[in-house]
Amino acid sequence: MAPKILCVAEKPSIAKSVAQHLSGGHVHTHNVTGNQYVKNYEFDFTFGPPWGNCSVTMTSVLGHLTATEFPVEYKKWQISTCQHLFEAPVITRVDKDKESIARNITQQARYSKALFIWTDCDREGEHIGSEVRKAALDGNPRLDVKRAVFSNTERATSCVELAQQLTEQDRHVLQAAQRPVALDDRQVSAVAARIELDLRLGAVFTRFQTLTLQTLGGDLATDRIISYGSCQFPTLGFVVDRYFRVKNFVPEQFWSIKVIDRREGIDVTFLWRRHRLFDRMSVVILFERCIGARLAKVTKLQKKPTSKWRPLPLTTVELQKLGSRFLRMDSQRVMKIAESLYNKGWISYPRTETDQFDRGINLKAIVEKQTQDSTWGPYARELLNGAFRQPRGGRNNDQAHPPIHPVNYVAPDTLEGDDRRVYEFVVRRFLACCSEDAKGESTTVEIEYGSETFVASGLLVLQRNYLLVYPYDKWESSQQLPRFTVDESFEPAEANITDGETSAPGYLTEPELISLMDANGIGTDATMAEHIAKIKEREYVMTQSSGGSNARGEAAGRGGGRGGRGGTTTGSGSGVQHFIPTTLGVALIEGYDSIGLETSLGKPFLRKEMEIKMKEICAGTKSRNDFVQETLEQYRHVFIRTQQQVELLKAVSRPSQFQYWRRRQLIFILYRLAGSTSLGREDLLASSNLIKTTSVLGMEGGRIIPKADGCMAEKLGAVPRAGSYKTTPGSYCSRRVVQVMLQKLGGI
Repeated sequence: MAPKILCVAEKPSIAKSVAQHLSGGHVHTHNVTGNQYVKNYEFDFTFGPPWGNCSVTMTSVLGHLTATEFPVEYKKWQISTCQHLFEAPVITRVDKDKESIARNITQQARYSKALFIWTDCDREGEHIGSEVRKAALDGNPRLDVKRAVFSNTERATSCVELAQQLTEQDRHVLQAAQRPVALDDRQVSAVAARIELDLRLGAVFTRFQTLTLQTLGGDLATDRIISYGSCQFPTLGFVVDRYFRVKNFVPEQFWSIKVIDRREGIDVTFLWRRHRLFDRMSVVILFERCIGARLAKVTKLQKKPTSKWRPLPLTTVELQKLGSRFLRMDSQRVMKIAESLYNKGWISYPRTETDQFDRGINLKAIVEKQTQDSTWGPYARELLNGAFRQPRGGRNNDQAHPPIHPVNYVAPDTLEGDDRRVYEFVVRRFLACCSEDAKGESTTVEIEYGSETFVASGLLVLQRNYLLVYPYDKWESSQQLPRFTVDESFEPAEANITDGETSAPGYLTEPELISLMDANGIGTDATMAEHIAKIKEREYVMTQSSGGSNARGEAAGRGGGRGGRGGTTTGSGSGVQHFIPTTLGVALIEGYDSIGLETSLGKPFLRKEMEIKMKEICAGTKSRNDFVQETLEQYRHVFIRTQQQVELLKAVSRPSQFQYWRRRQLIFILYRLAGSTSLGREDLLASSNLIKTTSVLGMEGGRIIPKADGCMAEKLGAVPRAGSYKTTPGSYCSRRVVQVMLQKLGGI
């Protein structure tokens, strides 16, 4: 009788896909008692030595099997016991909803010779693998445990094709089965430490914040949880920091000099090398020197080839940032769709830090699969006919997964809506990586006018190359410069002093927020979207689309209109989302900042240090226990200091202070909106929490209209009393309403 091997994947879809690859399509499926999603797949397969030909049972889990919690005696919320949670015992047990899954693994292990773990090849996957190992060893302590190293699974083609030839992906999965490795217990320890710290720190500060602030009454005297997370708060801190930069911004006037020459029917604008100065008198003096010289002299003329580099291979962070910018989806939705495409076998594993392809990967074979598409298929064929280039290599390689790329072609009618657009983006990005850089010619003319230097530039795009398939990048020819010669002198047609003001930064966009999190080590590429979603769920921030009138008064956000040839950028949202902190979000960050901590909880430094130490555990230079104790000691100091200065936290969170911040935010937003010709639903939709708490406006028929009763707008005299002011569904509040409200609010 052939020995039995138990294989366990992280998700049912991966278990099914791997079973199809290893069995050649000859598999028997059995249900698992107690769970409708998990199946057992039975087939035969020949492993490498020492196992040989074996009977295989392939099954799966549904993510983590276990949950970590405090004993029941620590579950009662009391301020006096918060500090005890730093050293309270913790219990790790199988999650109640996963008991049937763990039981299935334990039962199957009893009759098995070895366990092969097929979880995702990252830190989290390694920890899930350790949970699977424990459940299996409970059934068979003598079990030999290995893990398969793989990066993606492609949906199997027809049985006839499988019989004729093994696909590249089949070989990849077969190699993973025949060359297993040991589970990395260092990564397991790092994740276990992070789980324990997240539990302890989250419980300590969440209970303390919630119980302390509930005593202040008002909106806080409810059952709402004012949660804390070591990644959640720094993420909120970035949003609040940008909010205050916008709010406190003071514009500064500047002056510049512009020179124009007319020749060959073209107006050539020369820009000042100094760019601008903030002292008008200095600019006037320099300008007068220019006018006094009368003639300008060409001192430099340069024509040179230039390129716009093709993009690097796609990482998780870039997918989230660009998905938000170009596809108009929030990062959490982008990752959910990417995960779904991966589970279905359409794209590679979407959680990777790697931005370089291994030279051993047959990229042309991946390109060839896209030749059948009616939109980008012709371009893919051009690559195979000689235009293919090896992708550029970035600096990052997580040694676990390749960059995100398509692994199979999907017909247009197979995917719909956002799923289709994310898949299209991944394909276009991959084809662009395998293309030639865009080529052009740049011309620079430098002149000396008086004592000052001015520069004019022109660009001629000669070969668009990767831009033909990747419409998300823009590189256009500018107006061509007429003929100039070095040392020639000419009298400019115009010379003017221009002025302007520095402009405030915009509210933080999701791509910018993800970049800040990535640069400061807040979360991993796999968890950033979850942290952003959490601060929205807790109502610490609100989002506002840049598609309509936004907080900056712009008509369209950054990245708008980048669909290009064949590209799709419109999505469920109307523009890039901007984050604005709510009054509670501002109060929490301001409160901890005012306490005078050496390192505020709203800053990224503590969490960044945790991420560094987890990598040290993975490298074997630090133990789990040392890491946990060092981190707890840091946060214990923060907690004691917070207890001592708790009145400062309460001061910025009192209902009266909340009302002050609501009024300030309302005035700020209304000022931004006052320049609009109308006040529509999209204008204030992102401020819904603020509007609800101040009872300024109500919604009817999909539009914002003045409330009939108790309306602040009525009380301020902005609109007539109820009964004499009529609006129809679809009408807007006038700009006058906003302007009058601003006048009245200023005097409250």
